[in-house]
Amino acid sequence: MSEPVRITSAPISPADEMAGRMRRYLIAMTIRTLCFIGAVVFRDSWAMWVLLAGAVFLPYVAVVLANAVNRRDAAPLATVVDPQRMLER
Repeated sequence: MSEPVRITSAPISPADEMAGRMRRYLIAMTIRTLCFIGAVVFRDSWAMWVLLAGAVFLPYVAVVLANAVNRRDAAPLATVVDPQRMLER
């Protein structure tokens, strides 16, 4: 009898992982751009300072998110069972 294969332990393809990282970075940089635009629109108010702070700190957050490795080890264990083995029981 062979052990069932854990499908959650299969790694993500490098292309899919890179695409996910690029997507997260693009979203963060889009939000940063909107913060700069919002700071110009809401100049001379408290919102300008909040938006500028977001525009300053978002690049750091974007890099951290883009470099975060997607781990599948923490996923619930799902197994693929051989149907022939199930019939033997």
